[in-house]
Amino acid sequence: MALFKNISSKLEGIKENPFKLEREIQCLFEKNLPLIMGLEFVKSEFTIKNKRIDTLGYDQQSKAFVIIEYKRDRNSSVVDQGFTYLNLMLQNKADFILEYNEGLKKNIKRDEVDWSQTRVAFVSPGFTENQREATNFKDIAIELWEVKQFENGIVSINQIKKSNAAESIKAITDRNKDLQDISKEIIVYTEDYHLQGKPDETIELYEKFKAAILDLSPDIEVKPQKFYIAFKKGTNISDIEIQKNGIKISVNMKAGKLDDPKHLMRNVSVLKGHSLNGDYEHKVDNDKDLEYIMSLVKQAIV
Repeated sequence: MALFKNISSKLEGIKENPFKLEREIQCLFEKNLPLIMGLEFVKSEFTIKNKRIDTLGYDQQSKAFVIIEYKRDRNSSVVDQGFTYLNLMLQNKADFILEYNEGLKKNIKRDEVDWSQTRVAFVSPGFTENQREATNFKDIAIELWEVKQFENGIVSINQIKKSNAAESIKAITDRNKDLQDISKEIIVYTEDYHLQGKPDETIELYEKFKAAILDLSPDIEVKPQKFYIAFKKGTNISDIEIQKNGIKISVNMKAGKLDDPKHLMRNVSVLKGHSLNGDYEHKVDNDKDLEYIMSLVKQAIV
């Protein structure tokens, strides 16, 4: 990706200033992990069973651990290494819980962690086409993040997206018992997972609201979670829960902050157990209030 400075309508190229050491990338991510990946920083250089994990993070939203590895070697297999780390975590859950509790002075229990959403993220200045293709499966718990540094302190960070035509990893893992065991425990949630078995009317309604939310800003991302589909622009702006007869949509704003003159949204801040982010929710079974609801969701974009 080329970067330019606009000086009186004349573009000047911004030169890349490559990272000299892998450690530079690691320090950059660890100091900014909540901003970059939305994770809690747990531990740097976490060693377990003679294997060293560069960075251990925790995703409060999915209630799952994330292993982060930094790579300068463009020829190694990220898939083999990724499954090795996934297996390491699933075989040593108590050690990860202990490290989290001791390092962050908290007290989460083993059953409070959603081990099915465990994932591995590789961070590198660049990945080969083979590495990209090897992880281009819709249900693989391995992410690729590209980071580049430019002059004047400019940094670009980009998560490599799966293609729309990405297939399932199950055809490969079913031929390997070790990989099969890991895949059985880890679930990568997709839109298809949430829409499976739902009536056509519900699916069509979701697609309308999805398209409307994505039209609010060009860099909104769709991030399916276990119980809902999140729409993020840095942080969650809205979540949609697919129900049998309609959808439930949230606006991720604190109680008292939303300007809702029609009083359409329900304040759920005092309720326990609601699964969506934000203090406002509304159940929808048609699109008659679509435009008005988008005016509310838009308020959550910062």
